Amino acid sequence: MLFAVPAFAQKVDVQKAFKQADAQTMLMLKEIEKVKATTKNDQVSPRTLEKGNLKLVASRDWTSGFFPGELWFLYEYTGKQTWKDQARAFTAAIEQEQFNGKTHDMGFKVYCSVGTGYRLTKDEHYKTVIIQSAKTLATRFNPKTGVIRSWDHSTDKWVNPVIIDNMMNLELLFEATRLTGDSSFYKIAVSHANTTMKNHFRADYSSYHVIDYDPNTGAVLKKNTHQGYSHESAWARGQAWALYGYTMCYRYTKDPAYLKQAEGVAAFILNHPNMPADLVPYWDFNAPEIPKEPRDASAAAVIASGLYELSGYSTRKNLYLQKADKMLNSLSTKYISPAGENKGFILVQSTGSKPSDSEVNVPLSYADYYYLEALLRYKAIKR
Repeated sequence: MLFAVPAFAQKVDVQKAFKQADAQTMLMLKEIEKVKATTKNDQVSPRTLEKGNLKLVASRDWTSGFFPGELWFLYEYTGKQTWKDQARAFTAAIEQEQFNGKTHDMGFKVYCSVGTGYRLTKDEHYKTVIIQSAKTLATRFNPKTGVIRSWDHSTDKWVNPVIIDNMMNLELLFEATRLTGDSSFYKIAVSHANTTMKNHFRADYSSYHVIDYDPNTGAVLKKNTHQGYSHESAWARGQAWALYGYTMCYRYTKDPAYLKQAEGVAAFILNHPNMPADLVPYWDFNAPEIPKEPRDASAAAVIASGLYELSGYSTRKNLYLQKADKMLNSLSTKYISPAGENKGFILVQSTGSKPSDSEVNVPLSYADYYYLEALLRYKAIKR
């Protein structure tokens, strides 16, 4: 696990970055109103651009909570009442998801929106929504597998699929225990994290995307990669979810196994020979046409945010800060949307699912969310 430590750190102009984000998001609000005037009423949040047009999604979509979260981050940085009011309005449109037990994406939808709102306002209503959401998510846990089932679809491919993305939803469960004193949520989160650590990873700390379990015995049936290049390749955003997820698990549990796992994943990512010089990864570390392959700014944003938190727990603090700073500097200078373009998205050049030819080299709401979070974490760190 050797690293080459850069001799200097790159500074990130947080004020400039938030000024750009502020202006772009003002434009986004106008574009959202235009789309809402001509589409179904259940479309509540921006997700991406499709053929240059703004695509909104319903609250049930896994990405619905990111834009409300961005609005909360803008309020956190600027203190502007406008952003607080907009954040409350867009968050309210997500709250019904607290009862939707048909998906594992409760953390993405509810915690990124309602959870961020609660952190900043301590609104008791938000606390109630968080707790109910955790109760709903817990219904997808199977004691026989030890994990929360991810998808109900694609039953022709998998019986009981669990994706590495699901690690991100554990924060909701940990937080529910903190808010209620009910340890059942915490125990489910730990079981899921431990089982995922056992079955999702290769010896080099790279992660599969989908593990299929026998729901009656817990036996592993398949190890697949659905959104990456191949089953044995390292899908970039999957590695990002793993890094961020185990760092977050360490925050709540202080289990050294989670810290070791996060550090191992970080080593895989940062040492990979196919990691570009600007540290914004290609959509898959093993994609065959590198360096002609699309980048994934969303993976870089998640990794950078995760590294900032990991730097606070690890003896490799300086290395992680230097790498995250370079990553964030790249995003804020080379992957930034030109002013007034892309319907108000902040970043460009993300990749959703290249094997499905879906959302390739486009802006994505979750890239913007984790980018703003990374900027806030950069600003908060004492150096």
